[in-house]
Amino acid sequence: MGKEPKSEKKDRKKSRKSEAAASEPGTPAAAAAPAATVSAISVIAKPLADDKLAKKALKLAKKAAKRKQIKRGVKEVIKAIRKNVKGVCLIAGDISPIDVITPLPVLCEDNDIPYIYVPSKEELGAAGLTKRPTSCMLLLPRPQKGAAKEDDEAKEFAEAYAEVEKKVKAAAVTF
Repeated sequence: MGKEPKSEKKDRKKSRKSEAAASEPGTPAAAAAPAATVSAISVIAKPLADDKLAKKALKLAKKAAKRKQIKRGVKEVIKAIRKNVKGVCLIAGDISPIDVITPLPVLCEDNDIPYIYVPSKEELGAAGLTKRPTSCMLLLPRPQKGAAKEDDEAKEFAEAYAEVEKKVKAAAVTF
């Protein structure tokens, strides 16, 4: 048994690195693979957003995060809902254990807040401009503190928010 040529060693090392990168969340190789499988989504995740609505809602969440019109995480969202803050609630459908988010739908229904489940907590976290997966977020129609200046970006956000809110309400009715 002789020594392997350096080029073969390098090739094996590269293939191992690419396999490891594909299995890590947040890498470009992992982004190409679907984040959540159908079996990972909870049975109580109804109404579940279809691909088109989920994409629009996550895009709106990204805009809301940039404009600081967002509440992230169960604790923060529940606190805001109890203070009668209105908005659209996005809940991840692949949370385990599911008991973490079970109070949210009830609170949302009691306070007339439209809510919808999105397939992946990783995508929800990325849309909220965080590196961590997020279980839920509340998208606010306007900033909480201070007067927001009315510009084209604010009008565009308001239109996108109204469209998503309307579709989420329609999905809840059909459910």
